[in-house]
Amino acid sequence: MNKSYRYIGAIFLATALTAPIAVIAAPAPQAAVQVRVYDAEHKDYHNWDDHENAAWGRFLAENHRKDHEYAKANAKEQREYWNWRHSHPD
Repeated sequence: MNKSYRYIGAIFLATALTAPIAVIAAPAPQAAVQVRVYDAEHKDYHNWDDHENAAWGRFLAENHRKDHEYAKANAKEQREYWNWRHSHPD
């Protein structure tokens, strides 16, 4: 019986010593990259996500413009978009 207690004690000791190492070695979950865009005219920030990307596509279609990324639009077009966006809430 004494041998079984030693064996169980050794298992608990090994577990207690290796558990912190396993927690440290575990990779941290990757947070989703969040892009925030500042609207200077309205003095607010907008999270640029798939939903906002769809709104950008509607803006381009309604204004008969070629499809391109928001980041590649000039400042005037970006201002026009935010004015349009504030008048077209979801």
